[in-house]
Amino acid sequence: MQEMQEASPSSSKKISAAAARAHTRRNRATTSNSSIKGRLNSISAMFVPIAMALTVGALGWVYQSLKPPPPKICGSPGGPPITSPRVQLRDGRHLAYKEMGVAKEEAKHKLVIIHGFDNSKDINLPIQQIFQELMEELSLYVLTFDRAGYGESDPYPSRSVKSEAYDIEELADKLQIGSKFYVMGISMGAYPAYSCLKYIPHRLAGVALVVPFVHYWWPCLPANLSRDGLQKLLPMDSRAFRVAYYAPWLFHWWMTQKWFPSLSLTAGNMAVFCPQDMEMIAEMSKSPNPHQEKVKQQGVHESLYRDILAGYSKWEFDPTDLINPFPNNDGSVHIWQGAEDRIIPREINRYLAENIPWIQYHEVEDAGHLFIFQKEKVETVLRALVQD
Repeated sequence: MQEMQEASPSSSKKISAAAARAHTRRNRATTSNSSIKGRLNSISAMFVPIAMALTVGALGWVYQSLKPPPPKICGSPGGPPITSPRVQLRDGRHLAYKEMGVAKEEAKHKLVIIHGFDNSKDINLPIQQIFQELMEELSLYVLTFDRAGYGESDPYPSRSVKSEAYDIEELADKLQIGSKFYVMGISMGAYPAYSCLKYIPHRLAGVALVVPFVHYWWPCLPANLSRDGLQKLLPMDSRAFRVAYYAPWLFHWWMTQKWFPSLSLTAGNMAVFCPQDMEMIAEMSKSPNPHQEKVKQQGVHESLYRDILAGYSKWEFDPTDLINPFPNNDGSVHIWQGAEDRIIPREINRYLAENIPWIQYHEVEDAGHLFIFQKEKVETVLRALVQD
């Protein structure tokens, strides 16, 4: 008993020492954990603002890449000068125009020409060359105009297939060219011509669709025809049109990014032209259009990109849904297709003509996309339109 009592203080001291060492280890662990947490907090405090800054920067870059630059509006401070006559539309926009041929007060026929992609009211058709021989013979007044965002016409962010027809109607009324007029839509200018057939058929005396634009996602087209048509295009063009249709919000970025080629006509890829077109380009280069530099002067997005976006938007109608505007044969509608055209697949326009019986289809042999710039060809088209 006494031995036990004598051993007790020693044992107590050993326990106390062990406890002390454990306590010391706990303190060290606590201190170590606190130190680690402190370092982590410090790292977190530095990392979070950096991560936020990088995220905001990335979002800002994406936003700037997707957002088109502001247009340089004609007549505005710092914008291009106004050098052409213009009319003001009801919504305040202006359309620039050009008149040719017989005076409208005397002309028997009035024709509105709708220019195509990357062109303007100053389209370099050989009309002036045939003025004396043909214009007076046909008693023809010709009106050309800059479509919205092109040349000296104000940009229109809400531009659409439908708005194009009403722009044409209002321009015709402002210039008092009469209750009825002919329309010739060339290439990309064909979708406004289709729009006229849909929305203002009562104003039409006749329509010529020359190497006309086709929409590969018109519901009326068989899937295999659309697919084959897209496959006939250069890969860069089919990709660009798909972006315009499926992701229009991404189109500006797609057209300005440098990783992939975007569109043949803007990239200068001449493979899109057939040999006949190349001959025509060589001939036209001998007398270049002095007004070509004005076409995109208000911004590439406002002119070219919005044109593609409007054309490849989801339409309110199918071409095959259109009603014959001339049931009494007091007018006619024509499609003129170059047999060698590499830009517009002829199979699609053939299909449309086969399924719209009141359209007269003309396939021009040994001709490409630019055949309308040949004197004899434009004579043929004009005569068929106003003398039919």
